[in-house]
Amino acid sequence: MAGAKQAKKIQKAPLKMSASDNKKKNKKALKHARQPRNLIESTPKAFTVGKAILPKRDLTRYVKWPKYIRIQRQEKILLQRLRIPPSVNQFAHTLDKQTTIKLFSLMHKYRPETKVQKKLRLLNAAKQHVEGQKPKKVERPMSIEYGLKHVTKLIEKKKASLVVIAHDVKPLELVVWLPALCRKMGVPYCIVKGKARLGLLVHQKKTAVAAFTKVKKDDMVSLDRLVETVKVNFNDRGDEIRRLWGGNTLSKKSQNKIAKIEKSKANEIKVVS
Repeated sequence: MAGAKQAKKIQKAPLKMSASDNKKKNKKALKHARQPRNLIESTPKAFTVGKAILPKRDLTRYVKWPKYIRIQRQEKILLQRLRIPPSVNQFAHTLDKQTTIKLFSLMHKYRPETKVQKKLRLLNAAKQHVEGQKPKKVERPMSIEYGLKHVTKLIEKKKASLVVIAHDVKPLELVVWLPALCRKMGVPYCIVKGKARLGLLVHQKKTAVAAFTKVKKDDMVSLDRLVETVKVNFNDRGDEIRRLWGGNTLSKKSQNKIAKIEKSKANEIKVVS
């Protein structure tokens, strides 16, 4: 019947749960109850610029460098900007790379003995003396001399055959007079990069000066060649070194500013003419 009211659908009665199913349901309910509820809702990350991930940027300008690095950089800029006298400027011009490699390889052969080696040498000599044997004369092995006072005495006595000076000695007043003394006494000298490199050869942290006094017959030729090149680059250029001032270079910003002013002046002259 179309006009007759449709009878309401009656829901079916729920099935009876077994004892095992009832236990499982209770376990699940307990498990959920034990777990802590998240008070803050998790939001998924948006992988776009300006949201979850920021764009990459160069942070070097925002880094505060250590004090010693800042001082180094300020010093370098000052040495470029100021007008530096020749006595200080000479330490900016060091020995070339190839000659430096040859020099350091020769110096490495004549490294002074360590404390342990010296102790063993003296102990052996003492044992022979106690036993009644005639100890052989074990002389100290040939080595490079170091130390500012010691090397200065060697230069004054003209015993040093080649003097090596570090370029980065601080304060520079310790070494600034040494090239002039070498030129006066006619001792060949050279300025080399790195007081730390010189120090390694002598089992020290750093050394301002090192010098050759004696060398074996096999190495005489290589030392003579080094002395010749050193004399040409340093000793013979004494007059030129005395007159050569350093620094006095403007920054790019000021250079561009001066160029702009000169350009505008040139344009004005053209207009007038």
